[in-house]
Amino acid sequence: MDMIAPTATVDAWLRDLNQALVQRDIEALKGLFADECYWRDMVAFTWNIKTMEGREAIGEMASATLPSVNPGQWAVDGEATSADGVTEAWLTFETNAVRGKGHVRLRDGKAWTLLTTAQELKGHEEKKGPRREPGVVHGASRERETYAEARAREQAELGYSKQPSVVIIGGGQGGIALGARLRRLGVPTIIVEKNERPGDSWRKRYKSLCLHDPVWYDHLPYLPFPDHWPVFSPKDKIGDWLESYTKIMELNYWVKTTCKSARYDEAAKEWTVVVDRDGQEVTLRPKQLVLATGMSGVPNMPDVPGMDSFQGDVHHSSKHPGPDAYAGKKAVVVGSNNSAHDIAAALWEAGADVTMAQRSSTHIVKSDTLMELALGALYSEEAVANGITTDTADLIFASIPYKVLPAIQRPQCDETKKRDADFYRRLEEAGFWLDFGADETGLFLKYLRRGSGYYIDVGASELIADRSIKLKRGQVARLSGSNVVFEDGAELPADVVVFATGYGSMNGWAGQLISQDVADKVGKVWGLGSDTSKDPGPWEGELRNMWKPTQQEALWFHGGNLHQSRHYSQFLALQLKARDVGIATPVYGLQEVHHLG
Repeated sequence: MDMIAPTATVDAWLRDLNQALVQRDIEALKGLFADECYWRDMVAFTWNIKTMEGREAIGEMASATLPSVNPGQWAVDGEATSADGVTEAWLTFETNAVRGKGHVRLRDGKAWTLLTTAQELKGHEEKKGPRREPGVVHGASRERETYAEARAREQAELGYSKQPSVVIIGGGQGGIALGARLRRLGVPTIIVEKNERPGDSWRKRYKSLCLHDPVWYDHLPYLPFPDHWPVFSPKDKIGDWLESYTKIMELNYWVKTTCKSARYDEAAKEWTVVVDRDGQEVTLRPKQLVLATGMSGVPNMPDVPGMDSFQGDVHHSSKHPGPDAYAGKKAVVVGSNNSAHDIAAALWEAGADVTMAQRSSTHIVKSDTLMELALGALYSEEAVANGITTDTADLIFASIPYKVLPAIQRPQCDETKKRDADFYRRLEEAGFWLDFGADETGLFLKYLRRGSGYYIDVGASELIADRSIKLKRGQVARLSGSNVVFEDGAELPADVVVFATGYGSMNGWAGQLISQDVADKVGKVWGLGSDTSKDPGPWEGELRNMWKPTQQEALWFHGGNLHQSRHYSQFLALQLKARDVGIATPVYGLQEVHHLG
């Protein structure tokens, strides 16, 4: 009876929902939602990624979209569950264009949260399972073209005698994940990468770099890591995996290729993208352009007086070669986020005398604590044992509106502070400037709001706590001879200065590759509009300009961590495929621009 009652409750709600939608009875529809309510749609209704907050916003969206969407065939997928006054269930549905999957949470019979996602385009499904390609045409033919010949012909033609529909600038995990999705959907795509090999964006980073997120969180689309893969992947292992992935998924991946310029022709509805492919200039004319140049954008290298005459080495963390050359030498690492900690720890391990220059407060969370309190329920061996696949975990996470995340994250942050109180005490006694987010909500919201300001501790914090890595708080004023001079007048001798000072917005790449006018037209990329540090309001409710239409027609941004690259590439690929085959895509709620990059 316990299993039947929740399902019956959701079934009844779905019948009322379907009736309101079919009859386009907006008042009845609003009446099915609680006083506090959220409908997050990912492409299915809005051809956008948008959260409607409150009954009025939900009603406005439905009024605008129902005539073209015509949703129906709502059904509970599996069995509903009920706990702590909340009944929740997975849903399936269809619209004119898509087959979708959703999730609903009911309180007292009314919807608190509703998620609707497009899973596939009708008539343009991926060729998988029973729809897979045969691989060969049986029989005899003198015109037979082998697989290898057909693949070689495709690679020779695409970008030359045949134009791609999509060009992706950036061949890291984001570009590769999206390229794989588009390949499966049959969208002609070229990925442009400046490095010599796929995976070099990882291989060429500092040698101690290792993923701080666990393996269950980091799978690529279609091909999960094998079950012997380490929990935390070293950079070179990730690099080799990405290179293998591009071959297995047969991506059209142009290495040693740099984008020189891009310009959109409003009349022709296409881009002119000029690239240098290993010394040869090639002009591509795609309909859609995706910037997958990394969530963090252009390296932020401060212009500090005295850099040109400094007697030691000076470089940004993105150019750090590793610690080996600095054994026995004095190193100053400017910054206190993930890269700064990783580099400082590696320098200490190599025998350098290391000082971290901390310019602002930083949130620290121990890796084990984060795994247990924040990720374990969805991304862990225990979650897998409980039947929570990566795709299911992604949708569960997506079903939580950003507006309610602080209320969920704050208790986790409180428990983190309690559990690791001695760890934090020792850090502060060493002089480290700690924070737990603007509203004590911890790492996830710092990441979503600003993409910086935190470190997942895998050892460096202990070195700071026991004073093995020294600490200097304050801003660098200048470099003088072989010294780092701070604003308070303090000086530190240094043989090497590493500026682990982060990156600018992805918007910066749009300014460099296209034009500043287009960058300004698009506006700020990333952030929720939380009105906290580096995330100015007004409230957006979604990440600005990510994986969805922008104010510049046919320009898209794709990036984030491996989890986001995997999950959101599905929805970006569906939007691009729809445009490729001429499906009408009326965008509801195109994001306004409140801030430049």
